[in-house]
Amino acid sequence: MKTLGRTVLLVLFFATLIHAGDDVQHRPRYKLRVGDVLDVQYVYTPELNQTVTVSPDGYVSLNLIGDVKVSDLTLDEAHDTIVQKASERLNAPEVNLVLQQFQPPYVVVAGEVGKPGQINFTGNLTAMQAILVSGGFLESAHMSQVVLFRKIDGDNAEVRVLNLKNFRKTADLERDVQLQPGDMLYVPRNKIQNLARFVKAFNSGAYVNPLQTVH
Repeated sequence: MKTLGRTVLLVLFFATLIHAGDDVQHRPRYKLRVGDVLDVQYVYTPELNQTVTVSPDGYVSLNLIGDVKVSDLTLDEAHDTIVQKASERLNAPEVNLVLQQFQPPYVVVAGEVGKPGQINFTGNLTAMQAILVSGGFLESAHMSQVVLFRKIDGDNAEVRVLNLKNFRKTADLERDVQLQPGDMLYVPRNKIQNLARFVKAFNSGAYVNPLQTVH
C-alpha cells in the first residue's frame, strides 16, 4: 500500500512538472536581492566603474550618486534607476549593469516532512513539488492545513492555509499553488488552532530557521 501511494505521488509530481511547463513563457524576471554582486560600467567615464554588493538593507553605494536601492528590482529596472540618478550629475550617461554573482533563490519547507530545510528554487515550483523534494509527508503530518508564509516586505507577510490532502488524480493539481522564491511551507503535526501565533513567530525569525519548531 505504501508503495502504491508513493507511486501515485511520483506520478502527480511529474504531472505537475508538465502542467507548470505551460507557463514557462510567463516566468517573472529575476529580481535583485541581498548579496548579489553588480558590475557598474560607465561607457564615457570609466573612472566611475565599480563592482558592488547589495547590502542587507537592499542598497548599493555608488560613486558620484551615492546610495541606490536596488533590491526587489529587475536588472533593467535597477539600470534605469542608476541612469536616472547619474543623469543629475552627468550629461546623458551610458551605463552597463552586469549581474556578476547572484544568490540562488530558495524556498523553505519545515515541519512534518522527511527532510525539512532549504531547497533551491529552479523555475516553476509548486507546493506539492516542494513537499515531495523535501522527502514527502510524514505519517504524523496534518496535510489539510499546510501553512504558506510569503514575505511581502520587511514588515508584512501573506499567510495562506493549503489543503494538500488526497492528491490522487490530475484534477487535484488545480488546488496546488505556485511558489515564489523566499516562500516557506510549514507542515504541522496537529491542527493549528491559533494561526496568529504562527504569523508572529514567522515575523520574529522562525521563517529563517526551518529546523526550529514553532509552538
